[in-house]
Amino acid sequence: MELLDIKNLGIAFGGLRAVDNFNLDIGKGQLYGLIGPNGAGKTTVFNLLTGVYQPTTGKIMLDGKNITGKSPIEINRAGVSRTFQNIRLFRNMSVIDNVKVGLHNYEKYGVLSGIMKFPSYFGAEKRLHSRALELLEVFELRKDAELLASNLPYGKQRKLEIARALASNPKLLLLDEPAAGMNPQETGELMQTIRFVRDTFEMTILLIEHDMKLVQGICEAITVLNFGCILAQGETGAVLKDPRVIKAYLGD
Repeated sequence: MELLDIKNLGIAFGGLRAVDNFNLDIGKGQLYGLIGPNGAGKTTVFNLLTGVYQPTTGKIMLDGKNITGKSPIEINRAGVSRTFQNIRLFRNMSVIDNVKVGLHNYEKYGVLSGIMKFPSYFGAEKRLHSRALELLEVFELRKDAELLASNLPYGKQRKLEIARALASNPKLLLLDEPAAGMNPQETGELMQTIRFVRDTFEMTILLIEHDMKLVQGICEAITVLNFGCILAQGETGAVLKDPRVIKAYLGD
């Protein structure tokens, strides 16, 4: 069954058509890649999917629900969460508090309850703390729970950002160049983490990545963008052998 169904998606900035006639279907539980040269429009697509940009044309359906033009918070509540190419953690907050920030869809209590410290506040906080520790345990970060996020090594910061994204209980997880800045060992560990997340959380994942070894290693299918338009689409191995794709990356 399809989780994400995108039809004729496009956006123009003045006279520049940054993304044009973008179509994509992703099935539930699929691990899908979005690749292309720098400036191809990949992050623009992510910004359209998360409500940062409003599309000029097209429609975005998530699990049968139209999320086109919704605000970022509405789209997150509908089930879309993301990470960023440049890690965006709350660096001066603890590891566990970073995860708690992502749990805003998990537990709610009123402002008055928080100010007055009613029993409902303490009960909710206890449940949030417990849930945050569970997520940190999954990513082998529990022993680092009280450290400042800025004191984690780079690879663990990536894991923490993914844990925070999962805290909002998404249906679709968007990973924007998760291997950026990683060495080969860290990239190998990241591949295992992404597979683990997909299998453990029954998650559908769409990722942007330039590391072709990672793309070949985990993506079941890919779409290649070039100058905002789809260049090729389909099974990963076949697409990466397409002469048009090779030319877009390497030139004539």
